[in-house]
Amino acid sequence: MTPAAFAFYLFAVTTLAGGLMTVVSRNPVHSVLWLILAFLSSAGLFVLLGAEFVAMLLVIVYVGAVAVLFLFVVMMLDVDFAALKAEMARYLPLALLIGLIVLMQLAIAFGVWERDAGADGRIAAPMGVAENTRAIGLILYDRYFLLFQLAGVILLVAMIGAIVLTLRHRADVKRQDALAQMFRDPAKTLALTNPRPGEGLASPIEGARR
Repeated sequence: MTPAAFAFYLFAVTTLAGGLMTVVSRNPVHSVLWLILAFLSSAGLFVLLGAEFVAMLLVIVYVGAVAVLFLFVVMMLDVDFAALKAEMARYLPLALLIGLIVLMQLAIAFGVWERDAGADGRIAAPMGVAENTRAIGLILYDRYFLLFQLAGVILLVAMIGAIVLTLRHRADVKRQDALAQMFRDPAKTLALTNPRPGEGLASPIEGARR
């Protein structure tokens, strides 16, 4: 077995194990850590395929940003995961049915269909060797330019929607209104008092009224 083949099987098994442990782990923090391991192993597979740029994006974006964000959210929020698991248990029969359908489709695809003997001769013409960064750039900014811009607009709308949904003004929360403080009347907010020895003062306004 060549070193490349050994590395491929190692990364593949690690990716599958990380994904499985992400699902079955009871501790949500452990699930996020297993997810990070699956992302790193997937990045190793991309490196073996010659897509170093995609591997670096996977490490920087998913591991460095998304997975760490998940980890902080899980550790900071007080979420009742037991109640969530009890709620998800109701959909277990539906999940098993969907999984059975997917397994049947895979069995039909790999067990019934046969590969045409002349399929190799009908492959597209070979293309010149290009760097994966340049190839991705040509696809995104040339062939699918409008779709790429549309995806950016959709993400922008989703971000604005998330801000609008989470921005709530509660009446019981005290906030500082700088504009109202600048234009307030000092005569109504300040009161000069001269309390006598041994007398307390409840508030400046009440002392002024006396």
